[in-house]
Amino acid sequence: MTPVTAKIPQHVAIIMDGNGRWAKQRGLPRLEGHRRGVETVRTVVDAAREIGIRYLTLYAFSVENWQRPPDEVSGLMGLLDFFLRRELDNLTKNRVRLHTIGRTQELPENVQRELRRVTDATASFTEWHLVLALNYSARTEIVDAARAYAAAVAAGHTSPDATTWDTFGRYLYTADLPDPDLIIRTSGEQRISNFLLLQGAYAEMVFTPVLWPDFGAGDLQAAVTEFARRERRFGLTSEQVKPATS
Repeated sequence: MTPVTAKIPQHVAIIMDGNGRWAKQRGLPRLEGHRRGVETVRTVVDAAREIGIRYLTLYAFSVENWQRPPDEVSGLMGLLDFFLRRELDNLTKNRVRLHTIGRTQELPENVQRELRRVTDATASFTEWHLVLALNYSARTEIVDAARAYAAAVAAGHTSPDATTWDTFGRYLYTADLPDPDLIIRTSGEQRISNFLLLQGAYAEMVFTPVLWPDFGAGDLQAAVTEFARRERRFGLTSEQVKPATS
């Protein structure tokens, strides 16, 4: 795949939505939609690498998702375990490093074990990065960061007088990751559902009606092309971003 523009986002984050609706439209169980969504993950990970996207974050399971029916939650955990077991060879072959963000210590032990195995096996890779947001919520991330920051202040490791976004940001789950340049949500919904609220402050947003199981390399490229059309000002004026030439 050849990008149509050299303006490639370094970090793309995706809210993978629409598995249930995809299954319902076909008269299938919801879990079948999730299974199809797992296949889409491999397609999109490979496509992101081909386009030149160095960091890809996927919103895989939110804190709020625990409220779904127990059978669905159990099925999702089983699919996550399956994905990790299956994808290790593919990630290793393509030198993609796996990261996680979220309260992963609350996931089932078998999933935690596979996460440790894959993250350890890929820890030396530096060019391509896959980030799974698991048991993630931006609000719980902020609570956890505030708690850790307060502990650091109490221990004398930092001073509240020196607080900046950069110093506080070191306590977020994403401390070692760049902020997302582009956030994509599939399925037509136009909200960000408690996802990377702080890190996405200046991210470009693309909402697509395509359901996640149908989302392919062409859809990712279309979002990147739309991103390239945008003027990112970060609070400046257009004239400051593109000064007039004499």
